[in-house]
Amino acid sequence: MKIVVVIMAGGKGERFWPRSRKNMPKQFLSLTTDGKTMIQHTVKRICPLVDMEDVFIVTNKDYENLVLEQLPNVQKNNIILEPIARNTAPCIGLVATYIKHKYKNEETVMIVLPSDHLIKYNEMFIDTMNNAIKIASEDENMVTIGITPSYPEIGYGYINFGYNEEDKKYSGAYKVKRFVEKPNLEKAKEYLVSGKYLWNSGMFVWKTSTILKSFKEYIPEMYQGFVKIEQAIETQSEDEVLEREFSKFKSESIDYGIMEKYSDIYTVPGNFGWDDVGSWLALERTYKTDENGNVIDGNVISINVKNSIIQANNKLVATVGIENIVVVDTEDAILICAKDKVQDVKKVIENLKLCNRNQYL
Repeated sequence: MKIVVVIMAGGKGERFWPRSRKNMPKQFLSLTTDGKTMIQHTVKRICPLVDMEDVFIVTNKDYENLVLEQLPNVQKNNIILEPIARNTAPCIGLVATYIKHKYKNEETVMIVLPSDHLIKYNEMFIDTMNNAIKIASEDENMVTIGITPSYPEIGYGYINFGYNEEDKKYSGAYKVKRFVEKPNLEKAKEYLVSGKYLWNSGMFVWKTSTILKSFKEYIPEMYQGFVKIEQAIETQSEDEVLEREFSKFKSESIDYGIMEKYSDIYTVPGNFGWDDVGSWLALERTYKTDENGNVIDGNVISINVKNSIIQANNKLVATVGIENIVVVDTEDAILICAKDKVQDVKKVIENLKLCNRNQYL
C-alpha cells in the first residue's frame, strides 16, 4: 500500500508576532539553532517513511513561492494551493482529493502533519508512525497521535482514551472515547492525574478512501465540492473551479467535522519529544538557557535579568532588572510581554486589524 505524507502549511502563526508575519508565517521561519526552518525540519523528519515524490504540501496560495524556495525537492504538482483559509477539514479533504486523482486506483495511506512542530527523537517518531500506518491500513480505522502530557497544559485539546479487552488487537494503541476542547487549569489537572488523557497533536493517519468516505457521510456538501474539483483537475477550468468551490466551504476543523463523529478511531501515544512551538515560551524548550534562566539571542546586553526571553535584530537591545518578560525586536516592531500573557499576543493582531495598521501584520 502506498504511503503518502501531507504537510499542512497554511497557518499564520500569529502568536509568534512580530517575527511571524502575514507574508512570512512561523512555519517558514527558523526557530532553532541549526538555521533550518520549521517546514524544512518537518520534511526532513519524514524522509525515512516516504519518497519525496509522495510528499504533498497544502498551503495558502500566497505562500507558493516560499514553499518552492524552501523545499526545492518537493514536486511542484504536489503543492496544493488553498484559495483562502478554511481550517483543517477543507484543507485535508482538498489534498485527499488530489491524492486520489494522482494515484487513481492505488490505495494510499495518508500521514497528515502540521508544518510547525519540533520533535526531538526522530527515530521514535518514525516507529510511532509505522505503528499508526499498520493500524490505519486495516479496515477503515483512523489513527490520531496523542502526546503523553507532562504537565496540566490549558493551550491544547485533549484525547480521552480507553483500553479494554476488545481493543487489545492493536498493540500500543488505545480506542478514542472522545475529543475534548482546551480545558481550564482545574480540568487540565484532573486530566493529568487520571492517566486517561493525551494532548491532541493534530497528527493523523488514515487511508485516503476512508477519509473521503467520511466526508461524504458527515460533511456531504463539502464532499460534493471535492467531486467537482476532482473533475476539473488537469483541465483549463481547474483554477476557476477550485476557487469557486473552495470559497463555498465553511471554516471547520477536522476534529469537529469528522473525528468527533467517527467510531473507529485509535490513538497511538507519542513519546518522541514533541513540541508544537505554540508561543514564544517554546524557545525555553528549544534553546539553552543561561545561568539566570534566560534565552538570549542577537545583539543584547542584559543586566540582572532573570527567566526572560530576549531576541534582538540589528539594533542593540539593553535590558536591566527585568524578570519573566519576553522582548522581541524586529525592524519595524518590538514586542514586550509578560511571560504569563504570551497567549494574548494574538490580541495585538486583532487590534492592528481594527486600526487598519496592516503594514504590521
